[in-house]
Amino acid sequence: MEIRIDEAFRTGAFSELAYAFAPVGLVITENRVIRDCNAAFAEMFGYAVADLRDQVFAMLYPSDEEFVNIRDRGVKQLRETNSYWDERIMARRDGTLFWCRVRGHSFTPEDPLMRAVWSFADLSETRPYIPLTRREREIISHLSDGLTSKEIAQKLDISHRTVEVYRAKLLKKFGVSNTGGLFHSLGGIGHDHVVSRGAR
Repeated sequence: MEIRIDEAFRTGAFSELAYAFAPVGLVITENRVIRDCNAAFAEMFGYAVADLRDQVFAMLYPSDEEFVNIRDRGVKQLRETNSYWDERIMARRDGTLFWCRVRGHSFTPEDPLMRAVWSFADLSETRPYIPLTRREREIISHLSDGLTSKEIAQKLDISHRTVEVYRAKLLKKFGVSNTGGLFHSLGGIGHDHVVSRGAR
């Protein structure tokens, strides 16, 4: 590798060097299959690069459901601007969950998930993961989509009162007094970019 580094500086061919040694995780996908990734990405998730090549991205999500649910989030924005970002919960090889900031660029904007490049930044040092139940993640996701408690109740086929109870418990768990504070605690960003369960 040292020879490649010296050669890159001698010739000015820095692209491969930047990809391999970027201090952020980079991954190339095709139809949500990992075609290649850099060392920082593999290390972030606890794998070797070779272990991730040609694997379905689902292996890095907390559940298959969350992998499916997040599929369409951002597709519209990628089609329109070819730029997307969010902050979401991902899963390491050992099963631990952590917050990631994800940014994407599609090579095929007409079909954004066909071929794309993504960056992943581990936010563990600034935002520790607070465990949430599946139902809590569902409630937060629907709140982030702007749904009211009644609308969430209809989506989840539970009572309006049950949604309100979950909402109150979430506010207490995060030590905040309203939904805006909850989103701030979750991501420190606007709720449009917080993905706690994934979009429907």
